Amino acid sequence: MQTTWKGTISFGLVSIPVHLYSATKEHDVPLHQVHARDGGRVRMKRYCEQEEKEVPYAEIAKGYESPDGRTVTLTDEDLADLPLPSKKIIDVLAFVDEGEIDPLMFSKAYYVGVADKAAAKPYALLRDALVESGQIAVTKIALRTRESPAVLRVHDGTLVLQTCIWPDEVRPAAGIAPEEKVTVRPQELKMARSLMETLSEDFDLDQLHDDYQQALQQVIEARLQGVEVPHEEEAGAAPDNVIDLMEALRSSLRQAKDAHPGRSRGEEAGESEDAEEEPAPRKRAAAKKSAAAKTTTKTTKTMKTTKTAKSAAKKTTTRKSATPRKAS
Repeated sequence: MQTTWKGTISFGLVSIPVHLYSATKEHDVPLHQVHARDGGRVRMKRYCEQEEKEVPYAEIAKGYESPDGRTVTLTDEDLADLPLPSKKIIDVLAFVDEGEIDPLMFSKAYYVGVADKAAAKPYALLRDALVESGQIAVTKIALRTRESPAVLRVHDGTLVLQTCIWPDEVRPAAGIAPEEKVTVRPQELKMARSLMETLSEDFDLDQLHDDYQQALQQVIEARLQGVEVPHEEEAGAAPDNVIDLMEALRSSLRQAKDAHPGRSRGEEAGESEDAEEEPAPRKRAAAKKSAAAKTTTKTTKTMKTTKTAKSAAKKTTTRKSATPRKAS
C-alpha cells in the first residue's frame, strides 16, 4: 500500500513515528471525453494565455489573483516551506467522546501505521487507551496544500486518522426543514418504529452493491458487441402528496414483512392490534356510549341493592317492636 504521508504523532511527551495510508478507494467505470460526432478523444491542453502556446506540466505553478488584478506565483518550494507545526506532526490536542464531533465534519480516512519497530509500543499504548476510554483524539494535520482538523480513532485494532472540515465550513441548516408546527400522533410514531424494526432485520451492510456501476457496465458491453442496449422498466412515479399517512405506513409495513418473512405471527398480530388502536369518531362515540351505559347499569344496581337493604332493615325493626316484653 502506497504511503500518503510521513510524520509523527505527538502524545504529550510520547512521540510515535507513523505513516499514513489511504483507507478507502472508490470503484467506478473509467470514462473519458470524446467527440460525440466521430468518437475522437478530447484532451485538455495546458495553454498559456500570455505566450499563446501550450506549456509542459513541469512549468506549471500555482497562482493567486488579488482583488485589484495582480497575480502572485507560488512554487512548490514556497508551499513546502510554510511555517506549519502540523506539517510533519500530528499533535494530539484533546480527547473527547465521539458523539461530540458532528458527522458532517468527517472527511477522508487514513490508516495509521508505524514507521519502525520502536514505535510499536507507544502505538499500542495510544490505541488501547482510546479503546478503554471509548474516546477519540482531536488533532490537526497538514496534507498537501491544506491544514485540517482530524481525529484519531480505532478500527479493527488499527489507528485511523479521519480528516475533518473546519466547524465554520459546515453550512447552517436553517430554513430547510418544515417551519410550520407538525403534530405526529403516537399511533403514527409507533407504526413508523415498527416499520424501522422490520426493515432492519437481518440487514448486512456488506451485501450492498453498486447497481449504477453494474448497469453502466451492461450498457458498455452491449455497445461493444453491437447489440441492443438493455432497458429497465421505468418505476412508477412516486406520489406527490400523502393523503393518509397511517395507510401509507400500513402498506409499507406489509411490504416490508413480505420481504422479511422471518417475523413471528405473534409479533405481527401484536403490531397490527397496536396500529389499529386509533379510533375513528364513530368508534369513540360508541366507546363513550358504552361506558355511559355501563355506568348507568352499575348505578341502577347500586340503588336497587341500597333499597333492598333499607327495606330489610325496616322489617327487622318492626318485628322487634312487636315482640312482647317478659314480666320482671
